[in-house]
Amino acid sequence: MLLLPAITFAQLNGSYVLSGKVNDDNGKPLPGVTVKIKNSNIATTSNQDGKFTITTNLKFPYTLVFSYVGFQPQEFEVKNSQTNELNIKLLTQTILANEVVVTASRREEKLLKSPVAIEKLTITALKQSPGASFYDALENVKGVQMTTTSITLKVPNTRGFNSPNNFRFMQLVDGVDMQSATLGVPLGNAIGPTELDIASVELTPGAASALYGTNAINGLSNLFTKDPFTYQGLSFYQRVGVNHVGNDPLGASVLTEDAVRYAKAFNNKFAFKVNFSYMQGKDWQSNTIKDQNPGNLLTANPAYPELTGANNAAYDGWNKYGDDALAGSNTVSIKGVTVNGVARPNLTVARTGYNEVDLVDPQVSNIKADATLAYKFTPNLQLSYTYRYGSLDGVFQRGNKIALNGASVQNHKIELKGSDFLVRAYESIENTGNSYNVKPLADNLDLNHASNSVWGATFKNALTQYGTTHGGSLTSANLAAAVAYARAAADAGRVVPGTPEFDALKKTIIGTNNWDIKSAQIPDAPATGGAALWQKSHFYNAEAQWDLTSKVKFIDLLIGGDVRVYQIIPDGNNFVDFSRPIADRNKPEADGSFGDDVYYKKYGAFTQVTKTFFQERLKLFASIRWDYNPYFDPKFTPRIAAVYSANENHNFRFTFQNGYRFPSLFEALSYVNNGRVKRVGSLPFINDGLGYLDNSYTQASVAAFNAAVKAAPGTASGTDATALANRNILQVADLPKARPEKITSFEVGYKGIFADSKVFVDVDAYANRYNGFLGQIQVYVPNGTTVGTDAAVLAMLDINRDPTTATATNAASQGQSRYRVYTNAKNIYNNYGSSAAVTYNFYRRYTVSGNVSFNKLQEQKTTDIFLTGFNTPEWSGNLSFGNREVVKNVGFNIVYKWQQSYLWESPLVTGTVPAINTVDAQVSLRIPKYYATLKVGGTDLFNKRYIQYAGGPTIGALYYASVTLDGLLSGK
Repeated sequence: MLLLPAITFAQLNGSYVLSGKVNDDNGKPLPGVTVKIKNSNIATTSNQDGKFTITTNLKFPYTLVFSYVGFQPQEFEVKNSQTNELNIKLLTQTILANEVVVTASRREEKLLKSPVAIEKLTITALKQSPGASFYDALENVKGVQMTTTSITLKVPNTRGFNSPNNFRFMQLVDGVDMQSATLGVPLGNAIGPTELDIASVELTPGAASALYGTNAINGLSNLFTKDPFTYQGLSFYQRVGVNHVGNDPLGASVLTEDAVRYAKAFNNKFAFKVNFSYMQGKDWQSNTIKDQNPGNLLTANPAYPELTGANNAAYDGWNKYGDDALAGSNTVSIKGVTVNGVARPNLTVARTGYNEVDLVDPQVSNIKADATLAYKFTPNLQLSYTYRYGSLDGVFQRGNKIALNGASVQNHKIELKGSDFLVRAYESIENTGNSYNVKPLADNLDLNHASNSVWGATFKNALTQYGTTHGGSLTSANLAAAVAYARAAADAGRVVPGTPEFDALKKTIIGTNNWDIKSAQIPDAPATGGAALWQKSHFYNAEAQWDLTSKVKFIDLLIGGDVRVYQIIPDGNNFVDFSRPIADRNKPEADGSFGDDVYYKKYGAFTQVTKTFFQERLKLFASIRWDYNPYFDPKFTPRIAAVYSANENHNFRFTFQNGYRFPSLFEALSYVNNGRVKRVGSLPFINDGLGYLDNSYTQASVAAFNAAVKAAPGTASGTDATALANRNILQVADLPKARPEKITSFEVGYKGIFADSKVFVDVDAYANRYNGFLGQIQVYVPNGTTVGTDAAVLAMLDINRDPTTATATNAASQGQSRYRVYTNAKNIYNNYGSSAAVTYNFYRRYTVSGNVSFNKLQEQKTTDIFLTGFNTPEWSGNLSFGNREVVKNVGFNIVYKWQQSYLWESPLVTGTVPAINTVDAQVSLRIPKYYATLKVGGTDLFNKRYIQYAGGPTIGALYYASVTLDGLLSGK
């Protein structure tokens, strides 16, 4: 602190108005400095000239805390109203080691002394990110793997077992869970804060269940917005970008985003803020044409070497739907094929299907709006209400791809916060708008043309005809051409993308709320099957916590609890009223409803104790949480941690914790009426009358069984006798009743500062053990009989028939029903890893930083009932170089990101994700006189197109320019 005429007092109605100015170590005014009265909720920020005012009626003495990212925080004690000539100068400090976080322990503590790994992104860090939006900055955080399902929708994950709808990673915004209940996907960036209202982001990798409940066993991100008392005035933001550059089918496309924020406080008693943003552009497209069912697989045609590569009759494309040969759906089996005069096994042919780019409109938009009213009864007691609304288009992946069109979520939150307690309640209201499921759309486009049986018969006739007219028979030389000819003949009259007929039929299907296939064997199915996704839901959450430290004295004690209730309105396709008879669950009632609402409830409570020893060098943490779901036994989740500080700059930690995850709403109660394969939740009562738990065969064994049956030579191929002779290939699923997923986690870490606060090192290592891992398995139930009988074996045959019906070839059985079931893995899974980050402020404000992460799944000795999908690269990292002010008001940042190739496994697509190497960069210019910041930058500068997961969109370069006006009309 140096002397400058900076702060004065004015007495007004018993309150004091403090005004002053803050400069940096070069004597320049510092805008955006947070000035807070310690241990209170009273705070403000300095304006573009470094000036601030703050009003209080607190009794003297009290302490002012001045903090700004990139500078050492300063404190000054105000002893009485005569204090004047106070002079503040903040010293440069690029490293964030002295930042305060709250997410790790639900209370404020220094980042250096957190009991678990935690990362923090402040306003300045978010502004310096070269990402096009603040949410993109999370991709640069140590240990974070980002999954971009759409330009409007990004899902982070840490420490393995990634998925596009990540149930294991919690996203909070000001304490509100952003998980979309019925969609089953976190929407933190889609309906969360606007660019102008984000204050900071805290991210905890690894289990956080002990304090946050059963949805946070893989990690948690916590987004904090700006306090309207502290950040006042009018702000505006506009970004214009271009993507799909270079050799892209869509051609260069303009992307725009506009945002506005206004906040105002009155006498430090009442404040409000409003935010609005609108983004629109053309989405990244999922256009990978790679075949995941090559000809050598049993599910294809290994006995037909002529039909490989581009000639594969059982082609199953990554981003193509309706051709699902690998899953044993949408295929026909052609019997009696003779090539070169020799009878061949049955020929498996996949339906033609449709590419995702023809089924999904790339034009997307995202609207975000929120408003907050806040009132302070006392300086430390505040009541607030927040309304938040988000609407978006885009694509996300669950079991299938879902095209969102006008999907919306609303939040109502009321919160009472004191110096040592917090009470919060909120409601989330979800409506999927005009969204639809991409796979049923493709299925029904094909089936509207012809059923599998009719299509297969046409194909076979054309195949035979081609042989007759081309030399009299099929030969190795003409077989590929014959298959292409037969496909064209079977597809004749099928609607073609780009035609009015295609558009009209597509519109009809996505407007029909029934996903059953078009089939004469399903009497209740509509003339055209549907694909509409019409879901509505509410969830209600109430929680409270109380810090009893001031009352207990000898320990720091925090207690809390919460209750959550999901209310689901049955839609007949995803959720049903289970009290209705099975045959009626998907049928609408006279009033158009599908029965009574369904409820799913959770309760929880926790307590946390902390205690310091040895002059505060050692701090011990102990917490335990109780969670209860009426469908499962109560679960207790402990966490024990220790932080040892050799001194202020060197801190070591150890943490042990358990975590439980009850099945999410979709995993527990879904009843997806997808015609061919019904997707069902994990709760055991859903199985009543269906039999998939104890009367089914696994999909893998059925595929192997059919491959063996069709591989038999000559007339024996595909016959009942051959099927019965191969019955031992079939494997009974014998699925367990679902239980909560459990994780046991060990973590060690170190945070340290070196070289006179110029080097910051952060290292952690972990080992996780998953018991009862929740996932999906597809099984086949023989209708009208039990597994092991002859009829059950014959029911597994899949020869030119709709999957749920009997055929002349299969007269002894009543067919099969297929289910994709959420259940627990039988194996225990262990994964481990480590991450390290180094930040070096090597010269003035020049900083270089880098991080690297390693994640590994321990190899299993036995196969499980389903693929768990670790879906995480072993090695990944990034390197950045920047200076927030290389010359006056001009800064830059460059980030290189690298990710190793890895295997992605999912029910939709399984395949290798190639390595990623990209460069992002930005240059910014601040114009204090006009409260403006100009920013020009780009992500993936060299347009090295990549995918982040198998079946995901192809992402390329995005170049942008933005202007931000911040703090207008602040009155300071």
